[in-house]
Amino acid sequence: MQSHWTMFAAYNAWANERLYAAVLALPASTFRAETGAFFGSICGTLNHLLVTDRIWMKRFTGQGEAPDRLDAILHDDFASLSEARAAEDRRICDWIAGLSDADIAGVVRYRRVTTPDVIEQPLAQALAHLFNHQTHHRGQAHALVTRFGGAEAGPVLDLLAFQRLSGAR
Repeated sequence: MQSHWTMFAAYNAWANERLYAAVLALPASTFRAETGAFFGSICGTLNHLLVTDRIWMKRFTGQGEAPDRLDAILHDDFASLSEARAAEDRRICDWIAGLSDADIAGVVRYRRVTTPDVIEQPLAQALAHLFNHQTHHRGQAHALVTRFGGAEAGPVLDLLAFQRLSGAR
């Protein structure tokens, strides 16, 4: 089971790296352009992903900063956001690599950001949400990349492509 989550953490980092490279290739003015997307812009969408990863990692590890707003803008410039994203992906990969199957079979207990509710759920389900949430909003950012740069600007982010390129199983 641990190898399953290690593969997803590596895939997540790979897909984020490819997406950020595609954003970097766009005109700088598109980064903050209001698009009508759920988080407004590429900047807002990518910040949301960093925010939620930090919230989840705080829940999982008890360490790090956990923003109190899902729409917080942690980095308004692409360079610092990109650097923070790479660091968070390393943090996720390192943490996942240290989990045992027994850890993954355990539970996580946390409070929601938007309500004071206390939630307890299996860690494996929370991990599935962490990576599925990334895929969901990364897809929104990918759509914005293709909106601004055309179909050829959007990188391939398929899990199968990652598995073939990396040899991950």
